[in-house]
Amino acid sequence: MFKKRKFIPCFALLVSLFCISTANAAPMESISPKYGIQLLEWKDADVIIPRYSKFSIYDVETGKVFQVQRRAGSQHADVQPLTTADTEIMKGIYNGKWSWKRRAIFVLQDQYILAASMHGMPHGAGSLANKFPGHFCVHFLGSTTHKTDNMDLSHKLMVYKAAGILKQELDKQNPNETVQSFVAGMKEQDNTILNHLSSKKIDWKKALANVENVKLLRVEEVEAKDYLSKTSIHITIEWQLYIQNEKRKSESKTLTLVRSSPLDPWKVLTDDGLMPL
Repeated sequence: MFKKRKFIPCFALLVSLFCISTANAAPMESISPKYGIQLLEWKDADVIIPRYSKFSIYDVETGKVFQVQRRAGSQHADVQPLTTADTEIMKGIYNGKWSWKRRAIFVLQDQYILAASMHGMPHGAGSLANKFPGHFCVHFLGSTTHKTDNMDLSHKLMVYKAAGILKQELDKQNPNETVQSFVAGMKEQDNTILNHLSSKKIDWKKALANVENVKLLRVEEVEAKDYLSKTSIHITIEWQLYIQNEKRKSESKTLTLVRSSPLDPWKVLTDDGLMPL
């Protein structure tokens, strides 16, 4: 049917997933995983969850599960919560407020556990009796948004997070990519991304509590010849900040990236309380 990509066996996780039994979760105790957690391309996931199929979504951070139906989508899956109870579970995952923020999820369908990403904002059309005003989107590796032919970076990072390979993928990045992933982490307010890319761990959710959105406008990229042998480099970016109860602010910012040796991954300097905001 399709060419299998990667699978990530994680037996402790699988046991916990398939022992879940709540009034509003799918009957997952009857499922036995076929391949473990799979990182599949969109074209392969598209076959496993065809239009009008029903499946479960497991939120990686909270462990909450709800059921959905795929209704449409050609570049990614357009899905809707199956019932009003499922809508309430999904809204609880987003702390009671719908949001465009991306989250790492597992798509549970038959004997498959697929690494994926979702956002939490109802939009467009909806047709189920679920008190969800529209649909939301589920992305897999290689799926794209309606506006571009490229995969959304935040969705890609969340897919990697669900697959359990986020940190190793971040460690492969050059300075330009590191900066873009760091800003994506700020946009999603994701502690895992930000603390892995920071030179010093901090409570990012607290630090970014008043930040509603971050939009990266431009990166003054550095060429390989300018950083290959270095352990420190500066990269200037332009971004828009959406701060709660303030006007949108556009500004230029210079970030310092450091590493211990030319063989180590790049980190954004946040020592001594230095913050990029």
